[in-house]
Amino acid sequence: MTKLTRTLFGLGAATMLMGTTAMAQEDTIKVGILHSLSGTMAISETTLKDAMLMLVEQQNAAGGVLGKTLEPVVVDIASDWPLANEKARQLIEADGVDVVFGCWTSSCRKSVLPVFEELNSILFYPVQYEGEESQRNVFYTGAAPNQQAIPAVDYLIETEGVERWVLAGTDYVYPRTTNKILEAYLKDKGVAEEDIMINYTPFGHSDWQTIVSDIAEFGSAGKKTAVVSTINGDANVPFYKELGNKGISAEDIPVVAFSVGEEELSGLDTAPLVGHLAAWNYFMSIDTPENDAFIESWWEFIGNEDRVTNDPMEAHYIGFNMWVKAVEEAGTTDADAVIAALPGTEAPNLTGGISTMLPNHHITKPVFVGEIQDDGQFDVVWETDDLVPGDAWSDYLPESAPLKSDWVELECGNYNTETETCGAE
Repeated sequence: MTKLTRTLFGLGAATMLMGTTAMAQEDTIKVGILHSLSGTMAISETTLKDAMLMLVEQQNAAGGVLGKTLEPVVVDIASDWPLANEKARQLIEADGVDVVFGCWTSSCRKSVLPVFEELNSILFYPVQYEGEESQRNVFYTGAAPNQQAIPAVDYLIETEGVERWVLAGTDYVYPRTTNKILEAYLKDKGVAEEDIMINYTPFGHSDWQTIVSDIAEFGSAGKKTAVVSTINGDANVPFYKELGNKGISAEDIPVVAFSVGEEELSGLDTAPLVGHLAAWNYFMSIDTPENDAFIESWWEFIGNEDRVTNDPMEAHYIGFNMWVKAVEEAGTTDADAVIAALPGTEAPNLTGGISTMLPNHHITKPVFVGEIQDDGQFDVVWETDDLVPGDAWSDYLPESAPLKSDWVELECGNYNTETETCGAE
C-alpha cells in the first residue's frame, strides 16, 4: 500500500467512523437528570435519580421514543445551587439533552431557570414548592401550596382543633414563601398574630435543643398547638430525634411535614414519631393496582425490597410519561413543539386517577394527609374528594391574587386580570 493509498484509506475510515457516530447520536434521545447525589439534599434526591433511570430503562424496553433509544445523562449538583446552574448549562449545551428532570429545592430551581429560558430547553420539576411562579420552560409536577400546604392546615383546624401554629422551615425560598402564604391564610381564618411562631434554620442544621424547647414552651399556653414543617433535607433527622428526646408526642403537639416522606423516614427511628403527620399527593401505602405495579417494578430494578417509594418519585413518573406522550404527539423533541403539546396531556397517577397538564404548566393532583406508622409508612387519615388543579399564584397574597398563568391562550405566566396586562415576574 502506497503512502497516498494509506492516507486515503485513513481518511475514508475516519469519515465512516464519524458517520457511524453521527448515526448513533441521531438514534439516541438524551434525557438529563439533575439531582443532588451528595451534600445535605442527597438523602432526598438520590432516589429520584434512581427512579428516573428506571423509567428510562422501562421506556427503552417498550421501544424507546419515536423509535429512538433514550440515553440518561446524570450529573451531581452536590446540594450547591450555583453549581446546579453550571450543570444545567452543561447538560443542554455540552451533553445535548432534549429534556431535564431535576432539582428538589426552590433555590435549585430558581438557579437554573435562566439557563432553561436562555437556551429554550425543558425542565420537569417534581417537588412541592411555594408557587408564585410559572415559567414557559418549566413543568411543575409537584404540589403548589393549594395542593398541599393549605389543605394540611385546613385538616389540622377542622380535625385536630389547632389554634396555635409553629411554622418551622429551612431558610430558603420555599419555606419563606410558603409560610408567608400560610401566615396570611391563618390570619384570614382569624388566628391572632401572637398565636403564630415562625422559625428558620440553615440547611443541615443539627442543634435543635433550643428550638424544640421553644416549641414546647409555645405549646404550653393552653391552646392546641401544631408544627407545620418545611424543614428540608438531612436536618429532619436531628429535628425529629430531639422531638423524641423532649417527649413531644403527636397527641401533645402534632407535626405536619411537607418534605418528609418514606425516603426520609427510612433513616430514622420512627418509634417517637408515630402519629405525626405529612401531607403529600402520594403515599407508598396507598392500595391501587397502579401503585402495586410501580412498587414491584421499583424493587425489581433496584434489587432491594427495603427501598421505598415516595411522592416526588410519583411526580417524576407522571412528568416522564407526559413528556413521552407529548414528544410522540409532536413527532419531535424540539422544545417549542413539545412545550406546545404538553398542556392538556393526561397520564395516570399511582393513586388511581388521571393527572392533566394544565395551561399554567401545573398538574391536577389528589391531596392526602398521612399519619406516620412505626414501620416508616403512612396511614392515610384524610384525602380530597377529587384531584385539585395546581394554582401557580396564591389567592391569599394581595400581590398574587389578581394574577393568572396561561401559556396556551394568553401565552403569559403572570397575566394581571385587573390591568389585563402580562407583567414581568
